[in-house]
This record gives sequence, structure tokens and C-alpha cells, in this order.
Amino acid sequence: MKIIAVGWNYQAHNKELDNPLLPKEPTIFLKPDSALLKDGKPFFLPDFSSRIEYEAELVVRISRLGKNIATRFASRYYDAVTVGIDFTARDIQQKMRSEGGPWDISKGFDSSAVIGEFIPIAESGLPGATEFALSINGNEVQRGITSDMIFGIDEIISYVSRFYTIKTGDLIYTGTPYGVGPVKIGDHLEGYIGTRKLLDFYVR
Repeated sequence: MKIIAVGWNYQAHNKELDNPLLPKEPTIFLKPDSALLKDGKPFFLPDFSSRIEYEAELVVRISRLGKNIATRFASRYYDAVTVGIDFTARDIQQKMRSEGGPWDISKGFDSSAVIGEFIPIAESGLPGATEFALSINGNEVQRGITSDMIFGIDEIISYVSRFYTIKTGDLIYTGTPYGVGPVKIGDHLEGYIGTRKLLDFYVR
């Protein structure tokens, strides 16, 4: 099982991180399977970073084997969606980027890929414009809509499948909207597609 993630896929988020350029192709990175955190289990703040930030994203689940998939056929390759968190060690990422080195560690550490309960695509509003949101301690901190994506889900799947064979059970994190920020011990995170709560866990 692979965890595939897309960076810089919402322009407002790109600007908040001082990256105003519009990407010409999806920015892809991978997380190992040990990054997966599910079933509402708590996220424990690691001791190697002083700034762990949340990034709420729509996550799609791949439902069949595919390679070199045309965009027009990509919708056949995923069957469910949820809200996930791409936790990022921002201090490590910024240090690695400033040194011109890879920043895999800042994204791929254990439990950095949180997923909620999956729902069928037919119940999500996709392929139409679908809203998702993240609340922390009862306050909404992020809200996104798929129509604001620079690269849509089908485009992402087509692009990724040029380089990686996608397999049943693979997960694709599709990018985060504006509003990322740090978490602290005791925070309660809840993620929604529309009004449906699919993600619910605490930071310890």
C-alpha cells in the first residue's frame, strides 16, 4: 500500500507559504505505510520537531490496478473518499528546503498520515464541487472545495500513474487549502465532507 500526496494544489495555500508560483505539473511525494494513523487513534506529538502543522485534505482510495491511466478514465480507479491530515514538521521542512535538500522526513514520519472514515464516492458529491472542512476544538480552521484545486483528482491519478503503478488500497492525499497551522497537546481535530463528520481524534 502506497500513500501518495500532492503538494501546492491550492493557490491560496501556496501564497500563505510564500510560494506564489502556479505549478505546471502536480508536485508529488510519498509517505511510507508506517505514516498511516486511522480508527480515531490519538496523534502523539514527536520530540524531534518544535512545530507540527496540520494540513487537512481530501483523500481518495484506489480501487483497482492501473498504469498510464488517461484522465478521462481515472474516475474508474477510485471508489471512496475521506478527510485526512497530512501532518508536517514545518521547522524541519523549512530547514531542509533552505539547504536545498530533500524534505521527506518532514512529511513521512510515523503517524503523519491520518485518515478518517471512508464513504463511497456516490455519497461525497464527487465528481462535482465538494466541500470539506477541519475544526480544532470546535473552531473551523480550514475549508476547501474541490473546484479550487489546481489539479483535479482525475488529473492527479493520471499523472501519478505515469510514474507509479497504482494498486488497490493505495491512498492519494489531494492537497490542502489555505489555513494550515500548528497543533498542541490536547487539541481535538474533526474533519467533515459537507456536514458529515468523518475524522475525529486528539493530539496527545
